[in-house]
This record gives sequence, C-alpha cells and structure tokens, in this order.
Amino acid sequence: MSEFAKLHLIPSLQTVIQQAGYQSPTPIQAQAIPHLLEGHDLLGIAQTGTGKTAAFVLPILNRIGGDPRRLRPGEASVLILTPTRELAAQIGTSIEMFGKPLQLKHAVVFGGVGQFLQTKIMSKGVHILVATPGRLLDLINQGHIRLSNLRIFVLDEADRMLDMGFIHDVRRIIALLPASRQTMLFSATMPTEVEVLTREILKDPVRIEVTPQSTTVEKVVQKVLFVTKENKRALLKKLLEADDIRRALVFTRTKHGADRVTEHLERNAIRAAAIHGDKSQNAREKSLDMFRRGEVRILVATDLAARGIDVADVSHVINFDMPNEPESYVHRIGRTARAGRGGNAISFCDATESPALRDIERIIRQKIPVDRDHDFHCDITATTASERAPVPQKQNVSRPPEHMSGKPRRHGAGTRPPEVRPRVQRQRNRRPPAAGS
Repeated sequence: MSEFAKLHLIPSLQTVIQQAGYQSPTPIQAQAIPHLLEGHDLLGIAQTGTGKTAAFVLPILNRIGGDPRRLRPGEASVLILTPTRELAAQIGTSIEMFGKPLQLKHAVVFGGVGQFLQTKIMSKGVHILVATPGRLLDLINQGHIRLSNLRIFVLDEADRMLDMGFIHDVRRIIALLPASRQTMLFSATMPTEVEVLTREILKDPVRIEVTPQSTTVEKVVQKVLFVTKENKRALLKKLLEADDIRRALVFTRTKHGADRVTEHLERNAIRAAAIHGDKSQNAREKSLDMFRRGEVRILVATDLAARGIDVADVSHVINFDMPNEPESYVHRIGRTARAGRGGNAISFCDATESPALRDIERIIRQKIPVDRDHDFHCDITATTASERAPVPQKQNVSRPPEHMSGKPRRHGAGTRPPEVRPRVQRQRNRRPPAAGS
C-alpha cells in the first residue's frame, strides 16, 4: 500500500500518483496535505527540491476536482502566483500531469510572449490560473481576468518575489481577492518582509517548517575556491574538463556575464547554453529543454531563472559569481541534490566578494570549506590587504630636479617661495625714509 493512500486523496489522484511511480510523500507533502484538505491556511517554509509544488497542487486538485463549479468568462477558482516564467511553466506541468483524469481547465500566464492565446483561454474561464505578477496585472487592467470569485490563493516563493521587487504588484493583486478564501504561502527563507506579509494575508495559519530556516540542503557538498577575478574563466574551464561533472548549472551575477561565460565555454569545445531575462521566452525554453535532454552539459543562468529550473539530475552547481544577497545562495545550490539525490556546490570567490562569503556563512550558520588544491588558488585575504594599502606616489624621473633645470620654480597661487618671505617681511617692517633724506 502506497504511503500516499494514507493522505485520503480522491481515488483518481491516487491512481495518477501510483502510475507516476511515487511511493512515499516528502516531509512537506506529508505534513501539509492533511491540513490543506481540511481547508486551513498554511505557511510552508521549505527549500527548493523538497517537493512543495505537489504539496499544494495535490490538495488543490482534490478540492476543485471533487467540487468543480461552473466556469465564468475571465474567472478562476484558484490563483497560484509565482515570481518567474520558468516556475510558472513547471507548476503548470505538475497540474497537467496530476490533474489529467479530472478534466479541469488551467492556464499559465506570464510575460515575454504574446497575450493572445492567454486571453483566449481566459475568455472561457479556468479552474486553476498560474501567473506571474506583471502579466497578471496587465490582463486584469485590460478586463481579461477577474479574481472576485477566487476560492484558493497560493503565493509561491514569497521571498524571491520580494527580492525581485514584486512586493507592490503582489499587494495590488491581494487587494483584488475576496476576503473569504483559503491562502497558502510558501517561502524558502523568512526575511522580515515575508513575516509582515504572512501576518497580513493568512488567517490562523498552520506553520510547517521542514528544514531549519535559511539552511542549505544537507546532501549538498559545499566548497569555496579562492581565485582572482581574471582567472575565473580559466578555472571554470579546468573544472568542467573533469569527468565527474555530468551536468552543471553555472550562476553569474549579470546577464552580460552569463553570455560571456557561455561564449568562453563554447570556444573551448564545452557545450553550454545561457538563460536569463534578456532572452525571449522561446529561447529560454529551448535552452532549458536542451539542458534537460542532455544536448548541452552546462547551463549558465542568472538568479532570475534560478527558481524555475527543475532538473532532477544536476550533479553540480557552480557559483561563478557570489550572489549579491546571501539568501540567493540557498536557492542556487537547491538546484542540485533534488529528489533525494546528492549534489555538489562550488563557489568561486575573489577578493571583492569576501564580504558576500561571510554573509552567506552567517545565514547558513556554517563555514564553507576552502579548497586550496587547484591551479589558480590565491590568498584573497592578502589580496584584500594589499588593495587597502596606500599606493606610493610615483616620482617623475623624466625631468631633472628643479634646482638643476635652469628654470624658476613654480608655486601655487597665492604663495611665495620660502626664501623670499623673510626678505619681504623685513621690507614691510622697515620704517619709511625721513622726509627730505
């Protein structure tokens, strides 16, 4: 008997779960699903890779599938709000897989693509709507979507939503929701802003925390490599030539940096693709599909795309640049060690990034081991100290000293040569000559 059978999901969902090969629920699924089936609001603190998408998708399908309501144009019974296009597409795939026998209608709405197909499906109404904040507000303002009869609201990856500057959009959307609803909020970390939002939108919620707040996945083997900024690309090439890195995600701080790293790898016969916000949605999906199918071994990404990359067998995450925000480190390395597997996280750190490293170690409450056994190791502490040391003034040896040049000395405005001042002073102190002398 499957462990999922104990969660009292409707038979059609049990069948799909069994056919998909799932035997036992993950800790967050086992703890969250019973409370959600009872209709409670829920605060779920869980890192990526813990199975939280199914933790809210399955009870939503159970409730809506057991009590479907007549669809009205532009309306949805469930809204799942996510920060990125990739994550929205991933949730849509889960809904399609688990909800296939229920014949429920769902839509996935995000920017970067034309809105025609999105407005067309919304014109007849859907049971479940998955959306990113910007496109959702656009379609609401145009009159294509109405949220007044919503039954369930899910705010997924709340901390990332705030990191990306969506807090004002999220509040506008929440203001349009009916007061009577079931609300779920999921977040990997709990910064102050998320705690405030939790108090505002959840009513007597059940709190589930499957891992300690702001800690990393236990099965991820972490290490940091000290290297100068100029040697990072050479170090990356050297690492990727090793056979043990089967499939790796490489994170850069900027979109331009992602493109440059990808080009460098391609020039050195290492198949790679880039994914970031400047790429069209079709280009991003193509790169992600190539990575999933193994056509490229390396996917270079920015933090914007980090939450939506769900590939089960990523063996390594490489932080080419240390993240600006320590919480992003947790999300980055959560892309490996998924579905119970192990994984590796390697971080490159130059002298300018040492403060970021300290912030990360503070938030994960552990020291990341330093790997000095590589060809490009440098002592970033010494480098930092040398950068802070005063720079000696260079002497201009191309000209002879002024007393040998034959030219009069030049002095700043309003000053006189020191040897002249006593003479001038004496002249000023002389008495004027007597009259007639």
